[in-house]
Parts: sequence; C-alpha cells; structure tokens
Amino acid sequence: MPPAKKRTRTYDPAKIRTAVLAQFAHVREAVAGLTEEQLAAPTRLGDWTVRELAAHVAMVVGAVAGVLEMAEPAKHELPLLEWPSGTATKSAAIAERTRELAASAESAELFARTTARIEKALAEAPGTRLVPTLPQALDRAGAGEPQTGAMTLADFLVTRIVELVVHTDDLNDALPGLDVPYDRQALAACTRVLADTLAVKAPGASTEVRIPPFAVVQCVEGPRHTRGTPPNVVETDPLTWIRLATGRVEWRAVLDDAKVSASGERADLSRLLPLMS
Repeated sequence: MPPAKKRTRTYDPAKIRTAVLAQFAHVREAVAGLTEEQLAAPTRLGDWTVRELAAHVAMVVGAVAGVLEMAEPAKHELPLLEWPSGTATKSAAIAERTRELAASAESAELFARTTARIEKALAEAPGTRLVPTLPQALDRAGAGEPQTGAMTLADFLVTRIVELVVHTDDLNDALPGLDVPYDRQALAACTRVLADTLAVKAPGASTEVRIPPFAVVQCVEGPRHTRGTPPNVVETDPLTWIRLATGRVEWRAVLDDAKVSASGERADLSRLLPLMS
C-alpha cells in the first residue's frame, strides 16, 4: 500500500497580512532610531551595510505593491515551497536594486513610503490574485519584461514573511543589543515554510526534524518510522533553524555549540543545507 500523501500546509491569509505589517513595523521602528554610524556598520551579507540591509527590507516588502501594479499573470506556476530554491538565481539583480534604493533616499523616508504603499495595496487586493515573482517585481512596476513564476498573492505574502524574519535576524546580528522583536505569527510561518521546504527537497520519513514550538516534519529516504521514538531525530530552536536553512550558520558549528541535537545515522542534514540564500 503506497504511503499517504502529505497534506500541503496552508496559512490563514488574514493572519499573514497582519504578520507582514507587524514585522515590518518592528523593523521600521528600530531603523528609525539608528545613528549614521550604525547605518554605516557592516553586516554578514557580503559588503552590505546596515543602510543597504534596511533598504532591502523596504524593497522586499514594497514588492507587494509593485507586483499588484503589474498585469495579472495568466496562470499559477510557482508553488510556495518551490520559491526558496529559486532565490539564489535572483541575487545579482536584487543586490543591484538594493544599492540603488539605499542611495536614493533616507531610510525613514523609504519605510514611510513603503508602509503607505503596502497598506493601500493589501486593503484592495484579494489573496487569490496571481502576481509575478521575478526580480523586476521588486519595486519596478511596469518594467515591460515577460512575467513567469506566478503565485497567489497569499503565497507571495508568506515569502515576504520569510524575507522579513531572515533580515530582522541579519539586522540584530549586525547591531548587537538592537534586539528587533519577532512577531510570533511571522516567526512561526517562516519556520514552517523552511521546514516544509526541507521535506520537499528530501522526501521520506526516516528522519524527524523538530523545531518547537512551531514545526515537526519527516524527511530523508530510508526505513519509515511508525511507532515509538524515531531512530533519527534533529531538534533545534526556530532562529537556529532559520539560520541553517538560509546559510547564515554551518551545520557543524551549531552542533559543536549544542544549538542543534542530532541522533541517528540519517540525522546529518549538512548535505541538504542551505535551502535558500
């Protein structure tokens, strides 16, 4: 008898919209209080400064309004869990646009403008509307290039949650003591998307990955576990998982620091990570 097909996790569109706005507000408040010296500080994202990181956060959230200003694609093409693996191919275009945006206006102005745009856009658009996801969608409405990789607005907002939480962590890493808070719904959604992406990348049921209190997934080919304690178990906290999944930390380093516990011969996830960058 074939194994039961796993159900795709769904997200409440209203809660996700609220989480996007809440997490963006946390970042906006933190950035508003930064000094010029802090804005010029380096980050773990190559040669980006905090100013460029802040501009990138405004850009990825402003993309919600940007995609809604474009023509609606004809058909749905990109499932949510295929989005993380495609982010690396867009990095050059996104980096270029980030630098342009950081040089174009002060951070406070960018965040105020973005807040107004996204609130208006979300008040008017249904979650079922299809939107494009190419790099030019990032605040470049009307670029005139063919659009592919369409997903629903509801799913696109979940991708914004992932971007927001990941880059909030980048900001906190760059400026120790800043402690930008995480909206609980945003942190939960980001954790779950990346956990489910792992399960898609490495289908199976021999290994159980636990990220309390938000997610448990089974993955990796091998003997299927049915009863009792699984023979292969990985457990960590949400932020460590997000850092692993996005390449911010290395598998061996977090094992050595006891931030991840891994037991069983199929519990080594190093060959599967990162899931996005």
